Amino acid sequence: MPDYSVSNELAGTKQAITTTHKTLLGISVSSTTALRRPRIFDIIFGVEGTPSDQAIVWDASRTTTLGTGTAATPVALDPADPAALTVATANMTAEPTVTAASNLLPAAVNQRATIRWVPTPGKELVIPATNLAGIALRAKSSGYTGNANVTAMFNE
Repeated sequence: MPDYSVSNELAGTKQAITTTHKTLLGISVSSTTALRRPRIFDIIFGVEGTPSDQAIVWDASRTTTLGTGTAATPVALDPADPAALTVATANMTAEPTVTAASNLLPAAVNQRATIRWVPTPGKELVIPATNLAGIALRAKSSGYTGNANVTAMFNE
């Protein structure tokens, strides 16, 4: 399976973190043919600028729509691999539809810390082979209003 990397650094204007979840990056299946089951196997979350000594809540939740943002083209980790069929949307201006009670990766972390999540092999976050199904990588904070970065690696 080819591996890909995508980040909200690749496209669009970053949206400031607020007290409600803000989707930094959405990874979705967007096809009615050649559906894949992407598996997210690495996520790196962090803030830029000057963070304060408060918590930021990171989240990975299931979605059923793409939301509105800027298309970010996943980059193949091996340049000999084909272009990804999975799509990514960065720096959302309108949130995707998040499935209720689907938070797969809740993490409250001090804003000064960068967090990296790498699952045990075989325990990756799997996106179903359903058109428009996806995972939103989000953040919220009661005290930080700057920008945040997220990078995800997946295979399909």
